[in-house]
Amino acid sequence: MPEGDTVWRACKRLNQALGGQELVRTDFRVPTLATTDLSGRSVLEVVARGKHLLMRLSGGLTIHSHFRMDGSWHLYRPGEQWRGGPAHQVRAVLETAAWTAVGYRLPVLDLVATDAEDTVVGHLGPDLLAPDFDRAQAITNLQSDPSRTISEALLDQRNLAGIGNFYRTEVCFLLGLHPWLPVSAVDLEATVELNRRLLKANLRNGTQVSTGIDRPGQRTWVFERAGKPCRRCRTTISTAMIGDPPRARVSYWCPSCQPAPETGPN
Repeated sequence: MPEGDTVWRACKRLNQALGGQELVRTDFRVPTLATTDLSGRSVLEVVARGKHLLMRLSGGLTIHSHFRMDGSWHLYRPGEQWRGGPAHQVRAVLETAAWTAVGYRLPVLDLVATDAEDTVVGHLGPDLLAPDFDRAQAITNLQSDPSRTISEALLDQRNLAGIGNFYRTEVCFLLGLHPWLPVSAVDLEATVELNRRLLKANLRNGTQVSTGIDRPGQRTWVFERAGKPCRRCRTTISTAMIGDPPRARVSYWCPSCQPAPETGPN
């Protein structure tokens, strides 16, 4: 699932290709924007806010999108074959003279006034990848519900923005935190800092790696390794769902390296 680093890389590519360029054709394939024509407007910049992508246009409009599980933006040169998926999965087409940006499987795609972007991202906590990341505010947000599990607290974008299941799972392993451990029992400063360091490192690397080994099958400690031996102690990796539907997420952990709290799965 796309997380903060994935969205930041997508924004960088889109901004390099489209920034400062005029849109010569737009095609939105969602009901709410089906008749919208943004041709003639220029792309001022493309920025990330947590897992949200904001494409700011001249005339005070912003195209807002969110990848959720499998959305993506692809860039193609004129005449190049589109390879992001079948045509029925295309949600938006934005053309300039030099590039075509195609949005696939975007579950969130809307148009807002640029000066009203807070209506779609104002609920987010501090962005871990932002140059002005407010560490103190992020920690204060996490501390607001000390009995909540650290897993649920880290995934709540209202606390801090950019962490997804990969980072939450891997950071908990690296710090020896059981997924059901309450926030009150966690060194939040260390947890926030490690999440930020991993996100920033993978922003440069272009892949999501927590082990330091960027090879297939060796990039993670416990994420998506249910039933396999722990890379540290050889204990079988456990898995279970954490949180309430529809926000429940699968969790992975090593029962030996991440001791269980008094409540929660062992």
